[in-house]
Amino acid sequence: MTSVQVDKPHDDGNEAADAPGAPGEGYQRALGARQIQMIAIGGAIGTGLFLGAGKAIDRAGPSLILAYAIAGLVIFFIMRALGELLMYRPVAGSFSEYAREFLGPFFGFVTGWTYWLFWVVTGITEVTAAATYMTYWWDIPQWLSALVFTVILYAANLISVKLFGELEFWFSMVKVTAIIGMILICAGVLTIGFSDAGDTATVANLWNDGGFFPEGITGTLMTLQIVMFAFLAVELVGVTAGESKDPKTVLPKAINTVPWRIAVFYVGALIMILSVVPWSTFKPGVSPFVKAFEEMGLGVGAAIVNFVVLTAALSSCNSGMYSTGRMLRDLALNGQGPKAFRKLTKNGLPLVGTTFSAALMLVGVWINYQWPGEAFNYVVSFATISGMWAWIMILCAQLRYRAKADRGELPQSTFKAPGAPYTSWFALGFIGLVITMMAIDEDARISLYCAPVWALLLGVSYLVIKKRNPENFARKG
Repeated sequence: MTSVQVDKPHDDGNEAADAPGAPGEGYQRALGARQIQMIAIGGAIGTGLFLGAGKAIDRAGPSLILAYAIAGLVIFFIMRALGELLMYRPVAGSFSEYAREFLGPFFGFVTGWTYWLFWVVTGITEVTAAATYMTYWWDIPQWLSALVFTVILYAANLISVKLFGELEFWFSMVKVTAIIGMILICAGVLTIGFSDAGDTATVANLWNDGGFFPEGITGTLMTLQIVMFAFLAVELVGVTAGESKDPKTVLPKAINTVPWRIAVFYVGALIMILSVVPWSTFKPGVSPFVKAFEEMGLGVGAAIVNFVVLTAALSSCNSGMYSTGRMLRDLALNGQGPKAFRKLTKNGLPLVGTTFSAALMLVGVWINYQWPGEAFNYVVSFATISGMWAWIMILCAQLRYRAKADRGELPQSTFKAPGAPYTSWFALGFIGLVITMMAIDEDARISLYCAPVWALLLGVSYLVIKKRNPENFARKG
């Protein structure tokens, strides 16, 4: 039987209790610089790029490059805002803890549970996607692959946080290597002219077929939800703060790599692909990477990309296993979740929270097996709006923190966000634009219908829990 330890709830206003390495936190600092860097890189590369870009290219054409570039700048603003908060107080609860401190207990409650739901839903979709990708090589039941993947990742997350870091390191390494290889192959096609696409490959493909904005500005704006979905999970590096060996050094370095990651893996990759293969060739539901290899006559590339996409899905599910347990424990420590979620194994791992979340992921796979129609897809669409809620809370908490720090009420962060508060307001405005475009888009609108239902459920739950334990909801500081 696995031994566990139980921590008492800590005081929201007690910095000592929240300080890294404090007894109330209980986690082991086993994630090194190498692993944190790859977690940060891997968080920005997922199925949103490998698969989702196909639909976005069909909608916007080459102008999708500009959409990714602008959205990438916004993501950098968000990550620098998070970095400022992390260097002020690096805690495992991350943005849920900051929302609680600077915006009030209710916002910490909503943020923690919403981010938990985001990763459960994402984990459901990713492990199911991984099972689907397995059928490319073997004719095995989808539910069996999903079960095996879930159990393996669950076990890895309960052995040690170091093993989680190692898995994420190698998952990310596969994704990074694949994209760099794709860029180099496309560069070779453009300069040397080899492959079936050698005669037609040219940078002019970026504007020859209907111009850079073939579907107009509106078409570009309508891809913003897809673009932002691709960047979801980049904030995961903040959740690792409580288990990083040297957060004050490692986290700023990881966050500062965001610009070049986006420039290379999104903007660079799309420029190369759309230069080699005209944008009108790509269609929704087909990975642009697979399609590009097919157009170049490199059939083996399809199998390679299928393996990479499988890796991306498992990486995302692995991250979900990691983050859900820690979010549930943070809620429990603050009296905003069941006490059982406070428990840690002797290795400092949130056993009950991770197990509960993994069980829900398995239920989701079963639902997908029984009812694989549109109802399941509607649930999946909620991931984008719930993920962006975490970004909104990061920005709002940073604005409140910066105001207090400037007044001398709190110590200044050693990693200030450049251009703040203006960059934070700009990022909030951009997220508002994305939500507006989601309301216009019939395919994305369903997620906005789900949000009020989830908000009502959380609101009622908050009032019930607060009535039972009012001492845990008193705002301090």
